[in-house]
Amino acid sequence: MGLVLLLFETPSGFAIFNIDGVQLFLPKAEENIWANYVKDYMTYRVIWLKEFKTFKDKSNAFNHTGINSELAQMIKKWHLPGQKLAVGKQEHKSVIEQKLKISCLFNDAVMEVMWGIKHLMKSLVPQEESELPMEERLQMSYGLKTVLNRHGFNVKPEMVNERIIDTACVLYDCDLCETKHSEFFLSAGECIMEVSGIACQGWSLMKIATALKVLYDPETDIVYDDPESMLSKDELLRLKADARLYDGKLLKRTGAAVYNEIVWAREVKDDAIRLLNILVHEDGDAATPENSVPPGRGDHALTLPSLKVEKTRRSTCGNA
Repeated sequence: MGLVLLLFETPSGFAIFNIDGVQLFLPKAEENIWANYVKDYMTYRVIWLKEFKTFKDKSNAFNHTGINSELAQMIKKWHLPGQKLAVGKQEHKSVIEQKLKISCLFNDAVMEVMWGIKHLMKSLVPQEESELPMEERLQMSYGLKTVLNRHGFNVKPEMVNERIIDTACVLYDCDLCETKHSEFFLSAGECIMEVSGIACQGWSLMKIATALKVLYDPETDIVYDDPESMLSKDELLRLKADARLYDGKLLKRTGAAVYNEIVWAREVKDDAIRLLNILVHEDGDAATPENSVPPGRGDHALTLPSLKVEKTRRSTCGNA
């Protein structure tokens, strides 16, 4: 059924969860899993608590002789034949595999889930009355760090707070919106080259979206005031003159909907980046690096060549 059992250590005991195991094996899983655990309402499709039990002496649950019999029974109660068990420590993996003969998972993707459970422990393990230390509950996850770095923010783990996590998740969702439409923009850029002879190599998604908007509605005004999305005078005149040549080649309604979504995502992203600039300055030392990029620019912006590389990479992986 794709479910992986997970053993989570709390301040006073252990919890057993079923989790959506597919998320652990998707490409770039360690970069994406954290976004499922930002708010408690996001988790109902990916993780489910099966049992929580406190232990009077939790330090003896795992020791040099093996595993506590009470904890072993708890694991066996929920474990299905052939099912993987995700754990948060290498020593737990070694002991469980040796003593219980249960195959365990301990890797970067699993640790992202562990970060998420710590972050939302009060809602995911409501019976746990003890608190995790703040520095442990809000420590930096790999996926969170990846998003922040992609947008030019070098935030130290000790500076992470709820508002930074929430705002970074907004950036993640905006990036996801652009990635979702990347194949559409790739084919659109190739179509523009074929019909109008305009080379779109190096164009950002926003610029391609703007070109499509011109083709779908040559008389419309461009609402997004971003120099990166602006076309040259020659490009604009050529696209308007060729607009009718694209009938039957591009789906106008789909293109218009995608344009509106991309504009919305870019505006939200710019607001989130401005807020992050304020948050990291308010919290002390984590100012935006000197070589950081303005909102909506830089290495995190998808361009046509990067889409082709990604498409080739996925094709190669699929044929392996």
